[in-house]
Amino acid sequence: MNLILKGNICYNATPQTLRILEGGYLICEAGISKGAFAEIPEQYANLPVMDYGERLIIPGLCDIHVHAPQYAFRGLGMDLELLDWLNTYTFPEESKYSDLEYADKAYQFFVDDLKEGATTRAVVFGTIHNPATLLLMEKLEASGLITMVGKVNMDRNSPDILIEDSAVKSLADTEAWIRESMTRFKRTMPILTPRFTPTCSDALMDGLGRLQIKYKLPVQSHLSENHGEIAWVKELCPDAKCYGAAYDRHGLFGGAGVPTIMAHCVWSADMEEDLIEKNGVFVGHCPQSNMNLSSGIAPIRRFMNRGIRVGLGSDVAGGSQTSIFRAMSDAIQVSKLYWRLVEQKDAALTVPEAFYLGTRGGGSFFGKVGSFDSGYEFDALVMDDTDILSSKTLSVENRLERMIYLAGKDNVHAKYVKGKQVK
Repeated sequence: MNLILKGNICYNATPQTLRILEGGYLICEAGISKGAFAEIPEQYANLPVMDYGERLIIPGLCDIHVHAPQYAFRGLGMDLELLDWLNTYTFPEESKYSDLEYADKAYQFFVDDLKEGATTRAVVFGTIHNPATLLLMEKLEASGLITMVGKVNMDRNSPDILIEDSAVKSLADTEAWIRESMTRFKRTMPILTPRFTPTCSDALMDGLGRLQIKYKLPVQSHLSENHGEIAWVKELCPDAKCYGAAYDRHGLFGGAGVPTIMAHCVWSADMEEDLIEKNGVFVGHCPQSNMNLSSGIAPIRRFMNRGIRVGLGSDVAGGSQTSIFRAMSDAIQVSKLYWRLVEQKDAALTVPEAFYLGTRGGGSFFGKVGSFDSGYEFDALVMDDTDILSSKTLSVENRLERMIYLAGKDNVHAKYVKGKQVK
C-alpha cells in the first residue's frame, strides 16, 4: 500500500526525546515508512493523502508478553502471588483449551480486544494444545495484526489437567505445530515457548534447543519474576549459576540466531544481568502484573543504562488489561517508587522513555518496527483525543502524555499495520 497520512506526527528521535511534526506528512510505500516531512516530497506528490486534521499520528504499540488463554479471567485472583495464582486460576483455565468450542469463543474475545485497541504487534503465549494454538493463530492472522504465537511446553511439575505426556510427545507435537504454522500464515509466526524452567524437563529443553537450531525460531519464556519461583529453580537446577543459565545451557537464552524474550526479570542478580546483556536477550517489562502478583519492581533504569533491550508487556491476566498505554503509565509510576524506595541513583522513567519502550523498544524484536524513520515497517495509529476534554491549550507532547494516561480503545481512530489499514 502506498499512501500519505497527514496530522500531528509524534515518535521517538531517541529514547529520551520525541520528534514532533505538527501538520506533517508521513509517507508509506509498499508497507515501509519513507519518513515524516513538513511538506510532501516531490517524488511522492501523486500518492493519495489521508488527512487526519489535528489528530495525533504515532507508531503502533508493541506488546511483547501476553497470555491469550488468560484473557477470560483477567481481573481475578489479584490477592495471590505467582505460584498460588498459577495453580488456582491459570492452570485450570488453560486446561479448558483442549475444548475447541471453548477456545473458539474465548480467543475471539482476546483477538477482538487487540484489534480494537492500540496494539499492532504482539508476542503471545497459547497453551499446550496444538489445535487451539492453531485456532488462535488463524484468528490473529485474520485480524491484520502481526504477531508471534507460542504453543506452550510443560512436561513436569504441572497438574494432571495441564501436562504433556512426555518430553518426546511434547517435542513431536511442537514440531508438527511448527511445520503447519510456518506454511499456513503470513503475519502470524511461531515462537518456541517453554513455559518456564520448573515445568520443563531437561530432555524437553534439550529438544527445544534442537528445534530452535533446525527452524531458526525465536524463544519466549519467564525469568526471575518471584522469590518462590527463583528458589524452586535453584532446587531443580542446582548446577545452574543463575536462573538464566538454566535456559542458556539448552541454547534457549539469546545469542547469535536465537532472538529471545524473557518476561519480568524483577530479581535478576548481577550474573544474570551480565548474561542477559551478553546474549542480547530482551526483557519484557510487565509492571502491572508485577504489582498485581506482588512480585516486585524490575530495575528498568539500570537495564537501560546497561544497554539491555527492554519492551513492554501487558501480561494478561497477571495484568488486567491489554493496553500498552497502561503499561507505559505503570512503568513510569513503578520506576518512581523504585527511585524513591530502593535506589535513588536510578532515576524514574520519563514519558518519552516509556513511549519508546512501548513502540521502538519492543518493536525491535520484530525488526525495524516502532518508528517512522525511513526504512521502518509502517505501523501507525491515528489517535483522536477530542473526548479527553481540557480548558487548556495543549502541545502535541502534552496530548501524547495524556494519551498515555487516559486513552482507551475508543480513542484509536485508525490503525495501520505494515501499511495495511486494519481499523
